[in-house]
Amino acid sequence: MMALGFIHMPLLRVSRPRLMGLLIALSLSCNSYAEQIEFNTDILDVNDRANINLAQFSRPGFLMPGEYRFSIFINKHQLPEQTVFYYVPDGQTDESEACLSPTLVEQLALKPDLLPTLKWWHDGQCLSLESLPGTEVKGDLAVSALYISLPQAYLEYTAENWDPPARWEDGLPGALFDYNLNAQVGQQTRGGQRTNVSASGNGVAGVNLGVWRMRADWQMRLDKQQGQDTSSSLDWSRYYVYRAIKSLGAKLTLGEDYLASDIFDSFRFTGLSLITDINMLPPNLRGYAPEITGVAKSNATVIVSQQGRIIYQTQVAAGPFRIQDLNDALSGEINVEVKEQDGSIQTFTVNTASVPYLTRPGQLRYKLAAGRPTDWRHHVSGETFASGEFSWGVNNGWSLYGGGVAAENYASAAVGIGRDLMMFGALSFDITHARSRLKGLTEVGDKTYHGNSYRLSYSKRFDAYNSQVTFAGYRFAEQGFMSMSEYLNAQSTGVRQYSNKEMYTVSYNQQFPELGLSAYINYYHQTYWDQPDNDRYSLSLARYFDIGKWKNLSVNLTAYRNRYQQTNDDGAYLSLSLPWGESGSLSMNSSWDERDNSQRVSYYDRLDERTNYQLSTGWSRSGGLVSGYYTHQADLAQINANATYQQDRYRSAGLSLQGGFTAIKQGVVMHRGNQLGGTRIFVDTDGVPNIPLRGYGSTIRTNYFGQAVLTDVNSYYRNQVSVDLNTLPEDAQVSQSIKQGTLTEGAIGYRQFDVVAGHSAMALLRLSDNSFPPFGAQVFNIKGQQVGMVGDDGSTYLTGLNPNDKLQVHWDDKAQCEITLPKILPKSDTLLTNWLLPCDATGILPIEQTQIVVESNTASLPSLSTPHSLISEVSDKSGLASSPSWLRK
Repeated sequence: MMALGFIHMPLLRVSRPRLMGLLIALSLSCNSYAEQIEFNTDILDVNDRANINLAQFSRPGFLMPGEYRFSIFINKHQLPEQTVFYYVPDGQTDESEACLSPTLVEQLALKPDLLPTLKWWHDGQCLSLESLPGTEVKGDLAVSALYISLPQAYLEYTAENWDPPARWEDGLPGALFDYNLNAQVGQQTRGGQRTNVSASGNGVAGVNLGVWRMRADWQMRLDKQQGQDTSSSLDWSRYYVYRAIKSLGAKLTLGEDYLASDIFDSFRFTGLSLITDINMLPPNLRGYAPEITGVAKSNATVIVSQQGRIIYQTQVAAGPFRIQDLNDALSGEINVEVKEQDGSIQTFTVNTASVPYLTRPGQLRYKLAAGRPTDWRHHVSGETFASGEFSWGVNNGWSLYGGGVAAENYASAAVGIGRDLMMFGALSFDITHARSRLKGLTEVGDKTYHGNSYRLSYSKRFDAYNSQVTFAGYRFAEQGFMSMSEYLNAQSTGVRQYSNKEMYTVSYNQQFPELGLSAYINYYHQTYWDQPDNDRYSLSLARYFDIGKWKNLSVNLTAYRNRYQQTNDDGAYLSLSLPWGESGSLSMNSSWDERDNSQRVSYYDRLDERTNYQLSTGWSRSGGLVSGYYTHQADLAQINANATYQQDRYRSAGLSLQGGFTAIKQGVVMHRGNQLGGTRIFVDTDGVPNIPLRGYGSTIRTNYFGQAVLTDVNSYYRNQVSVDLNTLPEDAQVSQSIKQGTLTEGAIGYRQFDVVAGHSAMALLRLSDNSFPPFGAQVFNIKGQQVGMVGDDGSTYLTGLNPNDKLQVHWDDKAQCEITLPKILPKSDTLLTNWLLPCDATGILPIEQTQIVVESNTASLPSLSTPHSLISEVSDKSGLASSPSWLRK
């Protein structure tokens, strides 16, 4: 037996709060000892040494048999909370052990060859640790955690912020509705006043059931011009269901979809697809997503669409913009529309072709699809087809890829090879042959076309020169070559048009650190056999420098040319900005295009991490102008507002809202949005409102019901949710402030934080016979959260107290009496006075949690003893009822 008799006399002068904390610390620090600890209570300055209960500290690491709610830590990687049972193994009498259930063992992500060798106990419900030598399991009630230490050799591949598939969560069943709304009102003042009102929106509605995600995309537009009829539309543009198949590392989709291909052009169809999902790979092995750059002449709305379906829209301030958060699953050409406040519209296309198609050695990636081509109004527009493609990593340098698309009157096949050139970059080359039989064309009747398409792609980062060719590609198609999308368009219209010939794409970045200069060039050139060429050039230069006491000044130049249908749209934008104030910046901007030029002075500032604004004034050819732009990330939605006035031309105002609703069994929450229909985490703080939470964006707070939804969540990525302790309300305490886990695509994750909120008070606990609970007894609220520990003579410091609360006092491993708090609690300035609370031993009902969980903040709870004369201070003046007659005898 181990005793505490070695503690010397000076310890007697330690205050009782520190002494209780020391006892707890000593008991917890002795976990390496298997034997039971015996406390020498003679050293305690306690009036009644016979009335002491330290059983919970007597055996280090000991937990009573029962059910516990723990966060799981596997070699310091945290898993979400789950239930863990403690059982007494066969042949033992008093030592319980954690039961690692088959479900929990699956989340360990053991190597497959180890699974048949595992041994079990408790009727096959619990893993025998003898199966995995070197494995240790320890439960810690103080932080509600179960620590599992495993040799790394037993585990599958893991990476920073990425978990193997065995640890992915499918989330809870639920429903969601996400929206992105934009509204604009303007008045043209040139040539008579005309008021125009327009609104547009898009979003996703969905339901999650187990591993399945059901989604429906919607979009709407409304235009009202003075003197003309209102035009409006609301369309459900896409219905589909999908799920992750972890064992294949693939995504299965049923319903309306777009052909996802790195080889063939994309088109819309209804059917099914099975695609290797690169998002399931570690982040450093994932793919490439397109980006969109341009220059807005005013506060503008940017709408990105593909084959009639809006896939992205946002409002941008005047000047250059860069959209980099498009989904990397996009393929083929996408259309970009920049709608200015004066009614003018820029349109151009962006090709989303990916970087060279290379695959890791020994890995096989594939994409399979079958169905019927359809348009965005759900009408069938072609015969049944099937398609498939693959990429195989032959060795460390070579990849082989290819595939085909086949229908009754159309067939194409491709084969290509990719080569990692190491210090010289990566290169790929492929050839595609297509044969198309068209019927009933307007001019030529029935006709069969066939031809080849050749593509060369290159990518390279030149680290020594601080530059990168993000993507460079060349494609040439013979006149008889038709892609599936071209074939479908010709068959539906009766005319073959926009027959592609050549395409060049280049994206290049260059850094000059010694000059503080960076350059970005983007070039797109498309030629046709039967149409004029299309070109898009853009150049961006940025330089940072200091002038005397002025630091961090910057100059930015953006120039572009869009050539479409033999018409040029040229423009340039120049700005000089310098810091102004603590978080603001002042800039001088000039922009030029064929129709107008303007000069502006703008001021930008951040009010806080959620809010920023920009004010501008200046002049153009037609006169002076004033504009403003405001952005706020509220808990319920992201809000953008703008207004512009241009002398003798127009005045306008705009507003956009982005957010959503998420509903699960635990509640319904309105929240701001991120990726429409995407992954999210529903957070519950035990009904305590105004708790600050952080994901990867700005802080949000729980609503009146103590709930919130975080949408800045990445699929197949270890996401972290934390309580912001710096801004936590003073009357709230949280036992564990960080929780993390990995969710599959589209999942609704659930994280619950045990939050104790309410007043604090010093109390004197008394039993019906005028005695007091034993020293070391624990006090729990109705949720099973510990809110205090009994000190000498029943003196107890209590936290998280609310009117009408019921508290239970535990010793000898069970609830012994119950306290009912009054309807009115003392004011905050009276909480330091001892408060007399009777503890009734009759009619005790079980608390919510059958297990006793010690919260992490209880190790330092004071258990002060106060002179008995202070009992007389408790009176009706404090808002409490007088002590009962049995206590006054």
